[in-house]
Amino acid sequence: MINYNPKSWVTLIFAFNRSDTFRMLWKEIIYIGVFTSALAYVGITYFPKALFLEKLISVYSLIGFVISLLLVFRTNTAYDRWWEGRRKWGELVNDSRNLAIKLSAVLSDEEDRAYFKRMIPNFVFAAKEHLRKGVLFEQLELTTVEMELLTNKNHVPMAISELMYKKLIELKKAGKISEEEFLSFDKNVNAFMDSVGACERIKNTPIPFSYSLFIKKFIFIYVTTLPLAFVIQFGYFSALIATFVFYVLVSMEVLAEEIEDPFGSDDNDLPTDTICERIRANVQEVLS
Repeated sequence: MINYNPKSWVTLIFAFNRSDTFRMLWKEIIYIGVFTSALAYVGITYFPKALFLEKLISVYSLIGFVISLLLVFRTNTAYDRWWEGRRKWGELVNDSRNLAIKLSAVLSDEEDRAYFKRMIPNFVFAAKEHLRKGVLFEQLELTTVEMELLTNKNHVPMAISELMYKKLIELKKAGKISEEEFLSFDKNVNAFMDSVGACERIKNTPIPFSYSLFIKKFIFIYVTTLPLAFVIQFGYFSALIATFVFYVLVSMEVLAEEIEDPFGSDDNDLPTDTICERIRANVQEVLS
């Protein structure tokens, strides 16, 4: 995620980074520019005084309004997914801190404290990569036995949660924690998996295929035929207008596609790497 000053207009206007849609779409912009120029040529050459072309502008104005409503809905839906993902990672931060504080107040054995000092951050790091392409075990602090156990698991965060549960049950049987304390810890460990489950729901439930297919076709047909509506009034400049409209409309769709899955490593994704490092630092500080 990019950290920036939202009040610096000049910097933002002239910034061109990897997330800028112009850099993503420059080839498509050229193709559309060439195609719409050819369409404008046909209109000017063969239909210079066509009456039906003069009346198209009102139709395209209405269609443009419909597209804008669709894109508003599309962008809001994508941002809701991004924001819900941020909320769930905020809950992971709070639950990990709360669990570490409770354990620090109850556990006196250094070995037990060291175990949870490793496993709580291990869970969030495993969850981060689980929502991407797969767990990176080099980021985890594991013993040889734990490594052998977890490498055979398909859902590593769930397996780490199970290990923490087993450790808590051992502590309860050994009399190191009471039943009430166990139930208190149980709420936080349960909340870990609840947050991961919510993030999995966001990741594995993209926008319905038919809706995505329709809006892309709608934008493409609208933009590629737009010169027909403006060629009588603007001539070849209608191709520039259509190309600019293409850039605006498709940029909104591209940005929505990027933020609807916010758990990757793109510039507009959530800063999950930073959040995991913060959780590890907080837990280690509390349990040291």
